[in-house]
This record gives sequence, structure tokens and C-alpha cells, in this order.
Amino acid sequence: MMRWIRFGAALALLWASMAGAEPRVLIFGTYAADKPTTTLKKIKPRLKALEAALNGAGKEPVVLRYRIAPSYEKGLDELLRGKVDFARLGPASYVEAKSRNPAVRVLALESRKGRTRFKGVIAVRQDSPIRSVAELAGKRFAFGNRRSTIGRYLAQAYLLDHGIRADDLAGFEYLGRHDKVGWAVAMGQFDAGALKESTFNKVVKAGAPLRILATFPNVTKPWVAAPQLDEAVFQRLRAAMLSLGPEAFLPGDDGDFAVIRDAIERSARFFGD
Repeated sequence: MMRWIRFGAALALLWASMAGAEPRVLIFGTYAADKPTTTLKKIKPRLKALEAALNGAGKEPVVLRYRIAPSYEKGLDELLRGKVDFARLGPASYVEAKSRNPAVRVLALESRKGRTRFKGVIAVRQDSPIRSVAELAGKRFAFGNRRSTIGRYLAQAYLLDHGIRADDLAGFEYLGRHDKVGWAVAMGQFDAGALKESTFNKVVKAGAPLRILATFPNVTKPWVAAPQLDEAVFQRLRAAMLSLGPEAFLPGDDGDFAVIRDAIERSARFFGD
């Protein structure tokens, strides 16, 4: 279900009345890779700060609205169809969006402690006898969403690099979300699973008896412009994002995602293609 939340509308409308102009409404889109409430908690502070930066003195007033799509597919579709003006995507979803419409452009990359890289993990139970990735042969593995960067593509490329293909596993499933992967492994439904390091830390803090078997790098999430967004608004959004400082956003472009394109291609070989 789409959830709409308006930030700073009253303030923007006040500026608009003072300036004699209607505020520009920009719609931000994303999808829930974790629980929707977790996604909301992550993006709400950034959207509030971004709206404030966009509404500087003398600028055309802007109101930001957003909605959370119920799936990766729906979130991507809304961006490509122009239902939202800009969006927060996972790296693999951005690569797919760019391949479907080259007019999709990167505005900026989210910052993780001043960096544009963070970790995905392969987790096992604390009491698991598994000590190396090679020992996953003959075991059951939990992936995230079929379009997840960490939960599918990077994990499958990593397994392939360490001699494990789909046929080597006793079985695998796509569980849809990072938190579901963590809990499924913790409850013994799977021997191992791939998820974000931040989600791993959260489920462990909540009591999941997990440990990290392996880690691999990923690119932070890009905020991207929809194909129809005009150049002036694109530049204004980018400038406002970067004005929030390196702890919020960092510069980025399509070249940052070469490693993701490579992982997507290699993940096909995980199935023996």
C-alpha cells in the first residue's frame, strides 16, 4: 500500500504566499527492502533536510511528498513511468532502470560514514559448524529479493567466485527482505543467507543467534532522477543534496555501478548459464 507523507507543507505554502507563487511539488519514491517502518526511519531525516535546503531564501518554494512502493518492481515501474520525480533505488535496480531508459540519471549517492561503499554479509547461526564458504555445498541458502543487489546478485557472484553454484546447494529460496533472511537463518530454516550488514546487526541486537561467515562490498544507494525531470530541477536537487555535506550525500555517476553490472552478469553463471 502506498504511504504518502508531506514534509514542511505549511512552511512551503507560507513562502509561496509571500512570494506570490504556487509551490513546486516533487514526489520522491522508494520501495521497502526492509520493513516499511525501517525504510521510513532511514529516509525521513534526509527528506526533511533536503526540503529545507531546497527552500532557501529567494528560491521557488518546494514541497516534497513521498510514497513507498510495496515491491522492487513497483518502485522501479513508478520511476520509469514518471509517477515520481526522483527516487532512492538499490544499485541493481538503478542498473536495470538505466538499461530500460538511459535518461535515468544519478543525482547523488548516499553516504555511509563519508563513504560510498558498505558491506553485505553471508550469515550463519552462531552454533553452525560451517567455517568457510566452500562448506556451503550441500546446504540450504536464503537470498533476499530477486532484484536485490546484496540479497541476490552480489551474493551469487560471491558464491560463484568461491566455487559454489546453484546446483551445489541442497536448495535455496528468495525471501523478499533482508530482515526475513536474517530471522530465517536464525531459526534454522536455512543454513546460511545473504543480507545487509546493518540489518544483520539489527536482528542480532534483537536476539538472533547469528555470526558472519563472509563479507563483500557494495555501492551505497543512489538517489536518481526520473526520465522526465527537467534539467533545472535536476541541478537544483543535486546541489541541495550535496549541500547537506559528506555525511549525507556524496557525488556519484553511472561509472560507480560498473561493479554491479559485472556482478549481475556473473550471477547468471551461478545457475550454470
